Amino acid sequence: MHPLHLNTPLLSHRALSLALDKQVWLKMDNLQPSGSFKLRGIGLMCQRAAANGAKHFVCPSGGNAGFAAAVAGVALGLTTTIVVPHTTSDSVRNAIKAIGATLIVEGQVWDEANQAALALCQQTGAIYVPPFDHPDIWDGNGTLIDEVVGQVAFDVVVCSVGGGGLMSGIVQGLQRNGLSHVPVIAVETEGAASLHAAMQANTCVTLPTISSIATSLGARRVAQKALDLTHEHDIRSVLVSDADAVDACLRFANDTRALVEPACGATLAVAYQNLPALHSFKQPLFVVCGGIGVDLVKLESWKHQFNLA
Repeated sequence: MHPLHLNTPLLSHRALSLALDKQVWLKMDNLQPSGSFKLRGIGLMCQRAAANGAKHFVCPSGGNAGFAAAVAGVALGLTTTIVVPHTTSDSVRNAIKAIGATLIVEGQVWDEANQAALALCQQTGAIYVPPFDHPDIWDGNGTLIDEVVGQVAFDVVVCSVGGGGLMSGIVQGLQRNGLSHVPVIAVETEGAASLHAAMQANTCVTLPTISSIATSLGARRVAQKALDLTHEHDIRSVLVSDADAVDACLRFANDTRALVEPACGATLAVAYQNLPALHSFKQPLFVVCGGIGVDLVKLESWKHQFNLA
């Protein structure tokens, strides 16, 4: 079964490496056909479901997961319906429709779109494709580590956490490649920190609201799998501000000529702000998770919002 995702470039960030006195690696998953890492896990889940006879996929998502499901479903030649809340931007809605998927707008928040998606699956027998909480999704996301192993040495992985699907996949990828000793720095923005809250409470908790602009990290409740992994793997929770995440997006755009969402900027902020969590490592691997919810206009507006130079 040929994967739907690409083996993305692994780049050295020379300027950051020099500034931090480290070898900084970038896994450029912003270059996936879906614009984000999401195609790895969601693509694999859809492929396995199709092999078992699935004819219709339904995915509730405000952005990247839905776009990845649309890319996967259309690539497999199957009916795909993406359910988004009214808060989803026109640019993301249009991108999903342009791929060839059916778009339904339902509810004011993701939770309400999710209920509509579940109801549709019950009515039609379609396969429900969650944004992050499924073993196939974690398995697929782990291919990111499979690709890096054997190419370069790294002593920590830095990634953003929304619902925990990427982090769960990364940990599985480390474990299946004999790298269980390599820590993961799990980064969230303040106002979207469901993993941090769960680790503090030692149980999954539902955030009352998402106040961060990094809406792709806006899972009010992290997957139970993600919390479970914090008990068996060295996972270090780090919080950054929205301003630092946007600053990292701007600096990354200047450095690499690539646009990423603040959800990805959160990860990059660990390097650009030279945060203490990074100090004891010499060869960090940063997962550039990408995201379709960014353009020059949005980046400029965030820059003014946070009074960034």
